[in-house]
Amino acid sequence: MHSPQFTAEPSSNDTAERDFLGLPASGADRAPLRFDVIIAGCGPTGAMLAAELRLHDVRVLVLEKETEPVSFARIVGLHIRSLELMAMRGLLDRILERGRRRPVGGIFAAIPKPAPEGLDSAHAYLLGIPQPVIDQLLEEHAIELGAQVRRGCAVAGFEQDDEGVTVELSNGNQLRSRYLVGCDGARSTVRKLLGVGFPGEPSRTDTLMGEMEVGVPQEEIAAKVTEISETHKRFWLRPAGVGVYSVVVPAAGVSDRAEPPTLEDFKQQLRTIAGTDFGVHSPRWLSRFGDATRLAERYRVGRVLLAGDAAHIHPPAGGQGLNLGVQDAVNLGWKLAAQIHGWAPETLLDTYQAERHPVAEDVLDNTRAQMELSSTEPGPQAVRRLLTELMDFDEVNRYLIEKITAIGIRYDFGAGPDLLGRRLRDIDLKQGHLYDQLHRGRGLLLDRTERLTVGGWSDRVDYLAPTATSPGSATISRTSTTTSPAGSARPDPRDLAGPRLMRGSTSGSAGRCRSTGPVSCRWRYRR
Repeated sequence: MHSPQFTAEPSSNDTAERDFLGLPASGADRAPLRFDVIIAGCGPTGAMLAAELRLHDVRVLVLEKETEPVSFARIVGLHIRSLELMAMRGLLDRILERGRRRPVGGIFAAIPKPAPEGLDSAHAYLLGIPQPVIDQLLEEHAIELGAQVRRGCAVAGFEQDDEGVTVELSNGNQLRSRYLVGCDGARSTVRKLLGVGFPGEPSRTDTLMGEMEVGVPQEEIAAKVTEISETHKRFWLRPAGVGVYSVVVPAAGVSDRAEPPTLEDFKQQLRTIAGTDFGVHSPRWLSRFGDATRLAERYRVGRVLLAGDAAHIHPPAGGQGLNLGVQDAVNLGWKLAAQIHGWAPETLLDTYQAERHPVAEDVLDNTRAQMELSSTEPGPQAVRRLLTELMDFDEVNRYLIEKITAIGIRYDFGAGPDLLGRRLRDIDLKQGHLYDQLHRGRGLLLDRTERLTVGGWSDRVDYLAPTATSPGSATISRTSTTTSPAGSARPDPRDLAGPRLMRGSTSGSAGRCRSTGPVSCRWRYRR
């Protein structure tokens, strides 16, 4: 079942607007089915998911409750795996123009160790970029591909049945789609309405973060920060523009994050910890974050799914949150599209949770560990000193960097070749770069034997006989997180519905994630 080509250019006429709004909630009839997927939330996760779905001609509507994008320019970091995904979609150049590269070392618990040499990626760096910029670029990308984005529209309720989901908006109107995905953040309305548990730990400590001007010389700031940061790892003042500093300081206690801190809160905490408030004034923006750590019990209930912060929250240690959500979106996008178009095996959509839930568990654990290492208590400080020594060993440093940057993920499909479950780095081919072949989000068969064929799968899998040295005799790259099952694979038209298309083993440790090196994978084909 293929959805028709969908062009999502908003119309200015009243009829199109009424079509978008659907039927009143009080009406006796069900709203017409106008979309394949409705996404709640247009942050990086929601926008990336919308773009991935549009690559497969899925009719997508994104609902964003905020009327305007965020205005404050908090800097976020794109890690190696996310940068690779951007390259696979042809987005990297425009993102690099708006960001600033920095070495990838020193990101685990802010322990100042350089990155190990020879990281397995063509993009072995961290890219700092203002969050409003990456939000805008990903939203523009989704719209360019035909996604429709509606701001000032919040999900107030929904009901699902065997054929789809009826979504009620905050204005009382209804929309209808085949699936609903909650990408609506840590306080997700979709998750709460779905009744999915969100177990974990509440915040024990809060941290204040903001940008503001200062009233003392840079040299004085640098000296004091060097002194204080020896014991307080959640403390810094860093230049963020002419006369403007990014300020991070522990809060006095845990508070409601819905209420932003005041400039006086910053001054008080700076005086308490540093003995001076540095003459801070004229704030650009002020916020607080906690160390709450929670993971949704399920990522899918029927036709409703969760992704990004709606599925997991954790402290910002290592800067993994945005990256984790974007990678969720790429994992889910092609699977949901396959389900909608009718060619997915029955269990395919469930592999989204089987693969991504363990990854989130691992991120929650490593952020818990990093937060412990930021404590000023003697025990955690002793562990931090020991780990600092251990990171002088290349293997330890490399393992932690690959964990934080998500190039160390390996999906556990059971016994098989070393490449099974691993991501494939970008490689040079006679036809150009490997990642350049993945801009359309289709599968890719790299065949060094030149004896294989995609057969009846040519509508979703491209074929390439590479001249570069690639691992294994045949590699299937699926959409963007590259699949690398070495060995022979001969697609057959009879396999269109997927009976011989395997997502790894269906028993044992299938779907679990372990960090074993620079890795990650998608399809496994079986004779």
